[in-house]
Amino acid sequence: MTTYTKFKEYIWLVNTIYHAKAITFADINRKWLQTDMSEGTPFSRTTFHRHRIAIEEIFGLYIECDKKRGNKYYIGNASVLEEDTIQNWMLSTLSVGNMLSESRSLHHRILLENVPSGGEMLQTVIKAMKEGHCVKITYRRYAAQSDSSFVLEPYCVKLFRQRWYLLGRLSNGYLATFSFDRMEDVVVMDEKYKMPDDFDAADFFHDSFGIVVDDKAKLERVVVRAYGFEPYYLRDLPLHHSQREIHKTEEYSDFELKLKLTGDFKTRLLSRGEWIEVLEPQSLAEEIVEWHEKAIARYKK
Repeated sequence: MTTYTKFKEYIWLVNTIYHAKAITFADINRKWLQTDMSEGTPFSRTTFHRHRIAIEEIFGLYIECDKKRGNKYYIGNASVLEEDTIQNWMLSTLSVGNMLSESRSLHHRILLENVPSGGEMLQTVIKAMKEGHCVKITYRRYAAQSDSSFVLEPYCVKLFRQRWYLLGRLSNGYLATFSFDRMEDVVVMDEKYKMPDDFDAADFFHDSFGIVVDDKAKLERVVVRAYGFEPYYLRDLPLHHSQREIHKTEEYSDFELKLKLTGDFKTRLLSRGEWIEVLEPQSLAEEIVEWHEKAIARYKK
């Protein structure tokens, strides 16, 4: 069996168990025989248990058996598939990849969006993170006339809005974020570093909208009013994990968020034009109005 075929089976098995919540081996086998992958051959218990071990090693997902409920199998840590975790991203990406590879005859009817991978530099940084080595990056900021070089301790990488970013600690102790598509070069240094025991990447970005982290900004309660079809978009794709709908009418819906008011969040609100109105805080509403007025003035010229 090829590696590609095995991955297809792993993904199918995870999706089957996850969507069923809990399922017997007999029902797994029944669903398996309905797929083209089976070629009419039943799913053996030996293969099933080998796949369980591989799925745990590759995806970090645990397929458990609940004997009290009739030997039903379930994902023991299914919550990671409902959050912004690497397991969720890997499974989603591979699932879509499998689907597309089986639909090559429709290649001219399936339009994709380019997502820069970060290339070899992403691979180099992740290798340095695993081995605990510092990296030296050559970076070209927007509008800069020349490159700059930085030696830093790579703390984490983050994907946000189709771009990969690196968060690293500089020699002065400052934590800075760098976009991979602005990097000219990355070199792994001999110098090693130790990750702080109290650093948690998810906690670091917890109160931010995206990749901008402002230590001086305070956590604020934001209330926005969404009009038209915007409430549907916000329900499907929340602006932030803290978002919750607090009021709903036929004309609009109000959403509450708790986060720091960074520039990338303000820009996101601005991009929604007339469909988003900031109700709280007043200072943010006034800032968004001022930006809209400047845009109108520019058009009037």
